[in-house]
Amino acid sequence: MISVIIPTRNRNDFLGACLERLNPGAQSVSIDNYEVIVSDDSSDNISKEFVESKYSWVRWIEGPKKGPASNRNNGAKHAEGEWLVFIDDDCIPDADIIQAYLQGINEHKEILVFEGYISVDRAQRSFLEESPINTTGGYLWSCNFMISRQLFIDALNGFDECYPYASMEDVDLHYRLKKINQSIIFLPAASVIHPWRLQQRPFKTGLRRFSSLQYFLNKFPEKRKEYNAIYFFKAFVNNSKGIFRNSRRFQFHGFSKSIIVALMQLYYAIRVSL
Repeated sequence: MISVIIPTRNRNDFLGACLERLNPGAQSVSIDNYEVIVSDDSSDNISKEFVESKYSWVRWIEGPKKGPASNRNNGAKHAEGEWLVFIDDDCIPDADIIQAYLQGINEHKEILVFEGYISVDRAQRSFLEESPINTTGGYLWSCNFMISRQLFIDALNGFDECYPYASMEDVDLHYRLKKINQSIIFLPAASVIHPWRLQQRPFKTGLRRFSSLQYFLNKFPEKRKEYNAIYFFKAFVNNSKGIFRNSRRFQFHGFSKSIIVALMQLYYAIRVSL
């Protein structure tokens, strides 16, 4: 059986749209093949009544209130299935997503990790819109992938909960899998839509992400060869080109902030050199 883990926090509107697509009547396979667990990290458990009153087939559990990594681990600890599928609460799963993952298990019996397809709902409209797109594989973003429960919990001990901010946990997990030579299969049919989300605080968020990157580099010093000054300088150049290339298409929405965000890459280049 597959256990679908959905971490949530104060987003019942998004969560409801996600659960509607995982409803036994909406999926192409029987509910006997999967369970859905919602781990609620909100301070007052606001999704408890919402889930229990509208989605009786969903198992609601209280989250640890320590961030997304801990919340995902919490859901995994309560799972009954041999396989864990992680889907974010703001994703819209395809009607065949469970079937696609089941087919992947049956066709690749030696594989313990599968990554799913992640697309967006429309064309991008602003420089400040973000989405973890994965249409070709190779990323293992935490909003849509499947892993053996035994491998995730016993061998990897789940997501690293020590990152200072909600960033890099999935990169960390992906890298640890590579270090133990674990093969990963990309399943295009295991699809979700991750709508664009407007980044309201790009500067603060950028600095937090860099802090998480520093934790990652301290944990895996060998990765400093990849995330070095040249890496961030190239990011600055590419971001700058993208800004001027897309200005008219985005009608300059988020233009000024995007310039500063691009310049922050130069700051990161200096910081990683120290």
